[in-house]
Amino acid sequence: MVVCSCNSDKNQKTELQLKAEITEAEKDFEKMVSEKGIAEGFYQFADSEAVIKRENDILIIGKNNIRKYYSDPKYKTASVSWTPDFVQVSKDGDLGYTYGKYVWTSKDSLGKEHVSKGIFHTVWKKQNDGSWKYVWD
Repeated sequence: MVVCSCNSDKNQKTELQLKAEITEAEKDFEKMVSEKGIAEGFYQFADSEAVIKRENDILIIGKNNIRKYYSDPKYKTASVSWTPDFVQVSKDGDLGYTYGKYVWTSKDSLGKEHVSKGIFHTVWKKQNDGSWKYVWD
């Protein structure tokens, strides 16, 4: 009897390939936020059980609640851009994380622009369809 493994090294993606997938997910995420708005971008790239932490240690749990949170009119005039400076992936290739710099721009009720800069940290989870969705931001 011959036993054959379907998980040969040829079928496994390399760490470098997985990191490239996560980096691409970050780029696609930022592009969607830029084109469709913050609420839609954060919704589309969220895992169903995603959690985001925002000011005053507020946790928003679940992709529908994330969309609702960012549907607040104050985010309609806001924009955000970011670039990952570091990407890492788990040995199993099913989780990864990124961090880097972001720039958040918004306008107050008088139209005055406010810019804040900081560091982001995102945890990514590989989905059953092979795509990457964030589980923590």
